[in-house]
Amino acid sequence: MNIAVRNFQSKIPVDPKRIKRAILEVLSKKGAKKSGEITVCFVSDRKIRELNKKFLHKDSPTDVLVFPMPREGRLFADIVISVDTAVRNARIFKTRVSGELSLYAVHGALHLAGYDDKTTKQRQIMRKKERQYVHT
Repeated sequence: MNIAVRNFQSKIPVDPKRIKRAILEVLSKKGAKKSGEITVCFVSDRKIRELNKKFLHKDSPTDVLVFPMPREGRLFADIVISVDTAVRNARIFKTRVSGELSLYAVHGALHLAGYDDKTTKQRQIMRKKERQYVHT
């Protein structure tokens, strides 16, 4: 699995190795497709809000968006992460920004591994899985 990390913001430094490691850990333990390419983009709230509005019709920023594009038994996907949201949530939850960024990467990888968070039960399962994979 090839994972490319693109940092389109300058507010917070991003550790590409940590992000790649978190995603690969989730995908390898969940038996997800081993070949393909994932691009992880770190953006501002403004950019993620534009994407959220365009693709999900929600006019607000969010922490992470996932765009899977499975093809011929291979996994291709984009994971878009808001650094502004990570900074804000780190203050609220008294965590480190790097931990929030890893959490969002894990959350995105769990979506790619087949997990969802639309219902209360699904959210509970997703949160439990996130705790298993996030190493702050």
